[in-house]
Amino acid sequence: MENKDTYQVIFYKSVNGHCPAEEFLGSIPVKVRAKVAKWIIRLQECGPDLPRPYADVVRGKIRELRLVFASHQYRFLYYFSHKYIIVTHGFIKKTQEVPENEIQRASKAMLDFEDRTRKGEIMP
Repeated sequence: MENKDTYQVIFYKSVNGHCPAEEFLGSIPVKVRAKVAKWIIRLQECGPDLPRPYADVVRGKIRELRLVFASHQYRFLYYFSHKYIIVTHGFIKKTQEVPENEIQRASKAMLDFEDRTRKGEIMP
């Protein structure tokens, strides 16, 4: 089901400007980056209605964008905040489940982003 409104994607940046999603994108092959860009656009268009196998809920507000390329499973963790999609980071998934440390990393980024937004330190 198409969502009427388009969401805006924001890559999370830490207080010191570190952007894990951009760093991960810079480390993967160009063809994979092109596929990621295509699916991020689709995520913007569909929002929470983007179905499995392309997106899924991981835990609580944390979701994953799921891409397979050349037998590698690429994942980008994100969450929704109003009409924004905050992408916390990406990684190559090597196990059946999303590793707990990746979920914790996304949760920590989400709490930091929301706290700094509430304080007016950043504007989405």
